[in-house]
Amino acid sequence: MTESLPAVDAAVEGELRLLDPVVRASADVLATLLHPDFREIGTSGRLWERDTIIAMLTDPEAPRPDPLVATRMRGDQLAPDLVHLTFDTESNGLRSHRSSLWRLTGSGWRLYFHQATPFIDDPFAEV
Repeated sequence: MTESLPAVDAAVEGELRLLDPVVRASADVLATLLHPDFREIGTSGRLWERDTIIAMLTDPEAPRPDPLVATRMRGDQLAPDLVHLTFDTESNGLRSHRSSLWRLTGSGWRLYFHQATPFIDDPFAEV
């Protein structure tokens, strides 16, 4: 059995919070979870920065996707202040491989970078 690392556990907890529709609708909560220098490459290939992703996620007029379901989440602590997570998500038939970098700051672990890449079932993919 693999020993659990507190840094990886904290990053996983933060990532799962970010998948929660209630959290995704709160600018205040998102601001506490996203690093000031946050950037994301979304499933469309669009580059998002912290302020634009918060505005999009909390816009009451924006369409609300179905909740994301995460599977195969695993993490590695790369340095005392850096954790890399990988996982898959599925929502409404769209599946994505995801990669996140979490950095430890004075106010806790915050998401620094995220990338999502859509995929289809591949019989040769690693499981």
